[in-house]
Amino acid sequence: MGLQAKAGKGRRGGRVRRTLVAAALTASVVAGTAGWAVGSEQQAVTGPVPGVSSWRADRDLGRQLPDPVTASPAQVAAFFGALSPAQQQALAARHPLVVGNMDGAPVALRYEANARALKEEQAKQRARAEDPALTPTDRQAAKERAARYGQLLADGRQILAFDPRGRGQVAEVYGDLAAAGHVSVVVPGSDIDLNTFDRTTDRYGTPTGMARSLYAATGHRTAVIAWAGYTTPVGLGPDAATGRLAEAGAPRLARFVQGLVASGAAEPAVFCHSYGSVVCGLAADRMPAADLVVAGSPGMRADNVAELHTKARVWAAKDAGDWIDNVPHVEFLGLGHGADPADPGFGARAVPAARAEGHTGYFAPGTDSLRAFARIALGDPAAGQA
Repeated sequence: MGLQAKAGKGRRGGRVRRTLVAAALTASVVAGTAGWAVGSEQQAVTGPVPGVSSWRADRDLGRQLPDPVTASPAQVAAFFGALSPAQQQALAARHPLVVGNMDGAPVALRYEANARALKEEQAKQRARAEDPALTPTDRQAAKERAARYGQLLADGRQILAFDPRGRGQVAEVYGDLAAAGHVSVVVPGSDIDLNTFDRTTDRYGTPTGMARSLYAATGHRTAVIAWAGYTTPVGLGPDAATGRLAEAGAPRLARFVQGLVASGAAEPAVFCHSYGSVVCGLAADRMPAADLVVAGSPGMRADNVAELHTKARVWAAKDAGDWIDNVPHVEFLGLGHGADPADPGFGARAVPAARAEGHTGYFAPGTDSLRAFARIALGDPAAGQA
């Protein structure tokens, strides 16, 4: 055999060995040796919220309304900007769920529309809870959902997005989004939905816990949004090991951030925890973000910062005791999420995280990671320095 043939065979053999290693490592993820074991498969919620048909048929203004699916957030912002306050209020009253979720619509109007939508959905669930045609299990579930809506309607809560479909999705604002010079968005990982959005257990693994902690750490000088606007994996099974749900969530996140900017907010710092960093990686090239920060990331579906195709500063934090470090950073046949963003070779700016204590400790008060996050949220490009 000639030298060239031997060299070619050697290169092919190397590729095969690397592929087999990647496959074995990724299989270990699904088998549970790296911590990912079981979880129920989820159906991603996509498309517009209920009520879009009525919105599209509405001609009370004497013209067609912007389509929630095809109109850009900038076009939505321009449309609402041309309306009188009375016209805006009338649309929100007729189509609360649509207006409350229209990226680019005025922030205060979205708060009002979502409060109205929550009340309407609460009434529906209360009626279901009393419906004798339903099973006791279904009636109890309706009762619990109605109570959950009541919690979101509590005084002072600013609900910027609300989708009752499936497990439920919601986004909440802390601070004055219309006036804040700096804005942050927190994107959570697995096991987050309407019911777990602000659970009291494992507080800093929830979007509200992370957002509230960051808001406090900035001295309330920012606006921080807890965004649970995509279908997250449940448990640590195949959904968490693949990008399917992230691929469905990424366009929703990108459009949400586009809508913030279109409605007058500053380009935000987007903080992405765990599986949320997969969503952020896939949305990065479409998000007008100032900073992109990942914590406890299994990967961003990119080999390095350049492959994210973002103008944002990219940061990464990982505590040495985080179990995510045991997950193989490979991507093979759709399994795994690629390179470790906290690896120096990825090219992200390092965020100190020695005191983070595990996978959900990055936003805990008193940690070096939270202090750095607060500086990033306030626009400090040297936030990662000691």
